[in-house]
Amino acid sequence: MPKTQVPLPVRGIFHLLSDVPGTPHGLHLSHGVSFKFSNSSASETISISDNSTIEQPVSVVESAPTSVPNSSSRNTTSHENQVSNASPTLPRSTEWVQQNAQSEESPLALGSNDEQPHNLHIVGPAVTSDNQVLSDYLSSMPSASRGSRIIRPAIGNRSRPVLFTAVQKRPVGLDSNLSFAEERLQLIEKILEPFTSDLIDVYFHKTNSCFPLLDEGHFRKQYRENKSAISPALLSGLYAHSITFWNSSPILSRHRCPDGRFIWNLATEAAYSQIHRSPGISTIEALILNIGGREVTSLIGNGVLLASSVAMAHSLGLNHSPISWEIPQSEKNLRMKIWWALLIHDKWLSLSHGTPPLISPTLNDVPQPFVQDICGEGSSSEKALNASVYIALVRLTEVLDLHLRHVHQFSLSDETTDTTHLELALNNWIETLSDGIRRVVIRGNNLKIPGAANLRLSYLTVRLLLQRIELEAEKRVRDTGDSRLLNRYMQARRTAEDILILTQELQPEHLADCWLPSSAFAFSTTVSFLLRCALETENSTAGLVQSSSLKIASDLLSALREHKEKHAWDLGDICLAQHADVVEKLRAMTPPEDPSAEEVLDFSSFAMAESSYLDQLFPSLWDPLQNVW
Repeated sequence: MPKTQVPLPVRGIFHLLSDVPGTPHGLHLSHGVSFKFSNSSASETISISDNSTIEQPVSVVESAPTSVPNSSSRNTTSHENQVSNASPTLPRSTEWVQQNAQSEESPLALGSNDEQPHNLHIVGPAVTSDNQVLSDYLSSMPSASRGSRIIRPAIGNRSRPVLFTAVQKRPVGLDSNLSFAEERLQLIEKILEPFTSDLIDVYFHKTNSCFPLLDEGHFRKQYRENKSAISPALLSGLYAHSITFWNSSPILSRHRCPDGRFIWNLATEAAYSQIHRSPGISTIEALILNIGGREVTSLIGNGVLLASSVAMAHSLGLNHSPISWEIPQSEKNLRMKIWWALLIHDKWLSLSHGTPPLISPTLNDVPQPFVQDICGEGSSSEKALNASVYIALVRLTEVLDLHLRHVHQFSLSDETTDTTHLELALNNWIETLSDGIRRVVIRGNNLKIPGAANLRLSYLTVRLLLQRIELEAEKRVRDTGDSRLLNRYMQARRTAEDILILTQELQPEHLADCWLPSSAFAFSTTVSFLLRCALETENSTAGLVQSSSLKIASDLLSALREHKEKHAWDLGDICLAQHADVVEKLRAMTPPEDPSAEEVLDFSSFAMAESSYLDQLFPSLWDPLQNVW
């Protein structure tokens, strides 16, 4: 049994009350904790005997100071003589020591050791006699557990004994040894009880099936057998991420959904805490879940978490291909899945936020994913089809990276006007798709496949980006009225119309599917571009109000508003907040009754000026690429 020596002041003089018959000597707490005193040359110490390994300081209970006639003779009694006079019938672990009344207060009274599990609490005088009888009886039984101890007054003092009992210091269920991330997780689980397991099911059914990050079998086994070993930040992020799909679960939809924003804030606090305390692979997984969560409310916060994830991934060597490494295949798959997830979020957040990507294609050699890397050999055809959608998204992300590097380069040379390699890369990506996935991308069929609707929108977003790049390249060499320039406008507007048609045809099951949070910015960017097309191609108020670009923008906002009202779809919130009032004001413009009397307006001059026409009228508009052209 381990013993801890807790020093007490040398000035303290201890008395063994062995001369009082029947006095229980020693302090016993629950679970067999006992105290005994020993003497050393340097200081008086208390030895704590306990089966536990926690070292606890001990405070000494003092009796009230009293005036005793023969106190001088007691004060001159040596400590060794008092120990020798201890009752031989009592075990040494039960010897009770009382600090001398004349000594100063022990500095232990100022201690703040919260790990001490018990406190002494005085027992009322009405029941002291009853407890004293019981305590005296139990003192003759060495194996009996006594939770209270009586302190008798000094000899010759007529004050009555005082009884103390050991009480629990902390509230039941409160663990002072939890880390900050574990405390956040505990709060989340208390809010979600008893549906935490159902949310785990929702995550693997909705998110992990089309955006694979975790190994389901390994995670479920760990969750069932040793849940405490799972990273609290990872588990918090998983719960928060799954809240989005609460109403998609047959079980959860029958109950009130908790406040998702509050849970997200707790999960984010846990993630930041783990970045500081114990960053590792599980921390990167937690951050990926956080970055990929909905609703999107923190651009800067997501950028910070993404940068931290990429930095940790580089430090852990995740940018290296593990194919030839002598490690288990499961670890190889885990490392590659994390890297692919980081790659996707890095490129699409770069497009959404208007910032350069963090991951360089020349500084990693992780191979592109294959079906067996995602779902393993012998998997069902359904899992293989889901994996094919994800693989297509990863490869489309690499095509997007080419476009982003073209957009964010600083040097403007003749080579920057050549966009052939960008168009070729997108067409080659389409050619590599299987027949089923190609129909999803080109025609918008089979959107019931998990992740298919998001893949279709992602493709249209990249195509619109390509056409915007081509339009800017043409504008550098063509006049405003050139037919080839007008043709670029019409091609881009047709892609925006395809985005409108996709949005209008989304069914409830598609809306409840897994979407990248960057999709929210795809709608906002599309409407922004349509407004620009309307202003740059029309030269009159009547033409602006009746332009097809403005009508497409209005219809897209109406479709997003309908999805929001009927199905609480959040991906249109940013677009509605930024552009609904703008489009209404533009469409409400009244052209003059006599069109011939209207002065010809050149809206394109406003749009291309240093401070654009839209920025002057509507400074809250968001176009992440407005500063790169």
